Amino acid sequence: MSKEHSYTNGEVTIIWQKDRCIHSTLCWKGLPAVFQPGKRPWITPEGIGTEQIVEQVRKCPSGALSYRMNDGSGPMPTTRASERLIEATPNGPLVLQGPCTVKHADGREETHEGKVALCRCGASANKPYCDGSHRRAGFSDQ
Repeated sequence: MSKEHSYTNGEVTIIWQKDRCIHSTLCWKGLPAVFQPGKRPWITPEGIGTEQIVEQVRKCPSGALSYRMNDGSGPMPTTRASERLIEATPNGPLVLQGPCTVKHADGREETHEGKVALCRCGASANKPYCDGSHRRAGFSDQ
């Protein structure tokens, strides 16, 4: 499983799993005051409203970004527990939303609660997960 990095503003903790990131740029283009890829640490949620952070984190297409409320109330689920949504993104990965287990070729299993982006171009170095290689490979639905 991907190593988790955590960043907090006191009310909410942002969790980033580097190995799941497909580098869609939605985070830093959507909330550049918090997500700054050229800096270390690249996530600085201090001084930004919790609602803004949660709204932006929920837009992460791969599930590499997630959050938890520090008071224990937790995130609101984006799908019903029994519902799973699979979306073929235009010229990109399959995004599975909802609880699921991914079984790797070596038999190892990983459980995911939110979103997970799965490679469909074959170029990912992090299979079965998408790592954004489809852009370099020129993958197209056409």
